[in-house]
Amino acid sequence: MTTSTLRRKSTTALLAAGLLTAALSACSSGGASTAAADRAAASTAAPSAASSAASSAPAGAAPDQGANAAQASQPFGAACAAVPKDGAGSFAGMAMDPVATAASHNPLLSTLVTAVKQAGLVDTLNSAQDITVFAPTDDAFAKLPKKDLDAVLADKDKLTKILTYHVVPRRLAPAALAGAHRTLEGHDATVSGAAPDFTVNGAAKVLCGGVRTANATVYIVDTVLMPAS
Repeated sequence: MTTSTLRRKSTTALLAAGLLTAALSACSSGGASTAAADRAAASTAAPSAASSAASSAPAGAAPDQGANAAQASQPFGAACAAVPKDGAGSFAGMAMDPVATAASHNPLLSTLVTAVKQAGLVDTLNSAQDITVFAPTDDAFAKLPKKDLDAVLADKDKLTKILTYHVVPRRLAPAALAGAHRTLEGHDATVSGAAPDFTVNGAAKVLCGGVRTANATVYIVDTVLMPAS
């Protein structure tokens, strides 16, 4: 075999080896890209699948934690229909604001907002973390004789005592609402029943419950709660 023939065979072998290395490198890179794409697709699909599963679960099925969270976030009660469908006063809008600010956008709670301002509790309620508020409607305040309501609004200490009796210093989901709960005022408020038919202290009915704000869960009630003297 001549020297030139040996050189040609050696060159051919080197070229083949180079092409094989390049091909393996391309396959490896392509496989990694494909795997990464598959992982990204899976992570994107997971929340959608969980959401779909929660929304399509049979009525009698035991919900998972995701379904429980979704269910707990849904307000309930006849008065919920009076809440605006969009804007700052809607459920979605109130969820973005702290509780006193959120209440100021709710057409059912204008007297309560006035009382909170009179008592100087706006910043206190807005800065609190994870609280539950029993929020009397305008009609609830209207049940009080006008002279009594005016007297309470003019007495900051008494007003503060009444309003803080409507606040529990932790979030109470509907499933945990029934029972006795110590309020910021210092006395217990007792809730009986089950969603959607809760009653507070045996008299105040929950008209719209499970309303979430940025820092509170709100239960709108039809009667002003009065603490023990």
